[in-house]
Amino acid sequence: MEQDNFKVYSYRWIVLLAFMFVVAVNQLLWITFASITGDAAKFYGVSDLSIGLLSMSFMIVYILVSIPASWAIDTYGLRVAVGIGAALTGIFGLMRGLVAANYTMVLVAQIGIAIGQPFILNAVTTVAARWFPVRERATASGLGSLAIYLGILLGLVLTPYLALHAGIGNMLVIYGVIAVVSAVLFFGFAKEHPPTPPCPPGMEVRSLVLDGLKQTFRERNFILLMIIFFVGLGAFNAVTTWIEDILRPRGFSSTQAGIVGGLMIAGGILGALVLPSLSDRFRKRTPFLIAAILGAAVGLIGVTYVTVYWLLLVAAFVMGFFLLSAGPIGFQYGAEVTYPTPEGTSNGLLLLMGQISGIVFIFAMDSLKSPTTGSMTTSLVMLVVLLFLCLLLGARLKEPKNLLTEQASQQDNL
Repeated sequence: MEQDNFKVYSYRWIVLLAFMFVVAVNQLLWITFASITGDAAKFYGVSDLSIGLLSMSFMIVYILVSIPASWAIDTYGLRVAVGIGAALTGIFGLMRGLVAANYTMVLVAQIGIAIGQPFILNAVTTVAARWFPVRERATASGLGSLAIYLGILLGLVLTPYLALHAGIGNMLVIYGVIAVVSAVLFFGFAKEHPPTPPCPPGMEVRSLVLDGLKQTFRERNFILLMIIFFVGLGAFNAVTTWIEDILRPRGFSSTQAGIVGGLMIAGGILGALVLPSLSDRFRKRTPFLIAAILGAAVGLIGVTYVTVYWLLLVAAFVMGFFLLSAGPIGFQYGAEVTYPTPEGTSNGLLLLMGQISGIVFIFAMDSLKSPTTGSMTTSLVMLVVLLFLCLLLGARLKEPKNLLTEQASQQDNL
């Protein structure tokens, strides 16, 4: 497909699918224990917080590795940098299954997988920029983010079933084999870039990584966006990590907790398909970000208070649909508003905010848990308040206007 002296290749979808598979598997390995916290604690003879640490390790490691990973993506490209993440996911994913009976070794393997995470997740907008025209990039980023949600969905829903019928050890072995397959497929199908750029000459050039970091911190809109990601992504990480503990005091089982968490992610998958596409179609970012924050807050209120199971499922779906659809729109907005900062840098900084806040929120939710009932209502209400405060910040965001967005407008007029 040729457009105004540049060409877009159909192979871009193969590259995106190979990337999405690695993303999904990496996130499945992250969230593995969230919906079986109680059973895993008994299996290993440790506390619920120790099981939570298996998920929190990803957030802690991300803080340390995010900037180097973004540098590697922007310097060495997709195949090398994402390849590092894919290899670590496959190697340590399989190792985790082979040492499944030992909590300490499982934690070590989990850390190895976690090191690979930023090399993969920070490349979402880079894949879109390398292979897709500007007018498709929010959609491509949405599909990349959809893979994140799909991996989490599978982890939340499949893990209780596999743990019950195959045992925790065998479940981890199955996940390890899948991780190896994902790495092999990535190296087999992913290519660095198309033969020619998917945009007019010169548009593919971005600033150097360190210069890009300086530019991002001078951009008011991006700073506001980082605060929004700090709250939104942190809330998502905390709620998914403690989903069983959140629902257990209200009499819901671990299987029900897994379904609730899975439906929240299913809503996010649908949202990641719908809202970014609408954002691309109307060439607007901020109205959709504001709508997503508002819808996420309403859904979280339901997750906090509802005691009727079917209403809880509705609330979880609404929360996921809006909260998770904000991710790809925000990633693309960040890439546009900070242009010519490299996509891996802006993407990585936004994810970094969510990892930092995830650690803070996870520990806060555990410390604020009722000592008598185990309820986490107090901390959930605080998250709702923070989301409503983010609405005020979202209202102050301005639509990006630069060479990148001008090119998108020109493509729309072709």
